[in-house]
Formats: sequence, structure tokens, C-alpha cells
Amino acid sequence: MHDFETLIRAVPGFPQPGVVFRDVTPLLADAGAFARCIDALAEPWLGEGVRAVCGIESRGFIFGAAMAQKLNAGFVPLRKPGKLPPPVVGVDYALEYGHDRLELGADAVQPGERVLLVDDVLATGGTLAAAQALLERLDVELVGAAVVIELEALGGRARWQGQTPLRALFRY
Repeated sequence: MHDFETLIRAVPGFPQPGVVFRDVTPLLADAGAFARCIDALAEPWLGEGVRAVCGIESRGFIFGAAMAQKLNAGFVPLRKPGKLPPPVVGVDYALEYGHDRLELGADAVQPGERVLLVDDVLATGGTLAAAQALLERLDVELVGAAVVIELEALGGRARWQGQTPLRALFRY
């Protein structure tokens, strides 16, 4: 266990009854703990030649941008629709109760570029799988994905395709 895990707060019944929300806000508010979290997230990817870190909106931006700095890589935001100026490339995907879309700037990554995908939580896996499909469609070399928290009971890891590693700091 990392010493900063105690700063991830469990909030029962949020955003609806039966759900236990994992709140990373206290972790983010503690400068030392946040730094140690970024070190732990980035460590497996040091020396892997990552050129771009793609963070998924919105908390993936926080962890991804900090990891990009640690890995001496660029940061590329994967955004919800309508948040980036054209031209954009996107992918539509199904959620449990609807649809969503992820987009990135059409020239934000280049074919063959070594890219790492980052988000805060892996739950059902739909968003991470969509991001993976989008990046692979752009012919980047996806070196893997990193998340702070994996909610194992929701089975999201099963949606991760291929042989690239998916690493989580904490599993609940």
C-alpha cells in the first residue's frame, strides 16, 4: 500500500444510492502525496520512450499532465465533443445509459508516436476502450494505460484490448 492511499475518500451513496464514489480530491490537495502518486503512476513507464501522454477528460487531465512532465513527454487532452477547435478526430461510444464521444486535435499525435493513455478511474471500461480505439485508429504506438483506481467489481479491465499493459495503482 502506498502511504497516499488513505487520502482517497470513499463516499457511500454518491452520486446515487448503492454507489461508493472514490474521491481523489484530498489526494490532489496534499502536495507531497500528489507528487508521490505521480511518481508511482509514472514509474513503470520511465525508459519506455513515451512521447505523448493522453489524458481523458476531466480528472485524467490532472494526472496525465503531471505524468507527461515526469516522463518528459507532451500532453494531449482527450475531450468531450465541442470542446476543441476543428479539425478534430473522434470516436462515439456507448455508455450504460446513453452515448458519448471523445475527440482530440487531428494533428495532436502522429502515426508511430509512442503514447500512454491516462485516467483517474477504470470502472466499466467504456471510456478507456473508446480512447484506446481512437488512438489505435490514428496508428500511434499505444504503450499502455495507467489509472489511479480500478473498480474491479465493474469488470472494466475485460474491455481493454490487446497486449499493451493496463496498470492501476489501487484496486477496490
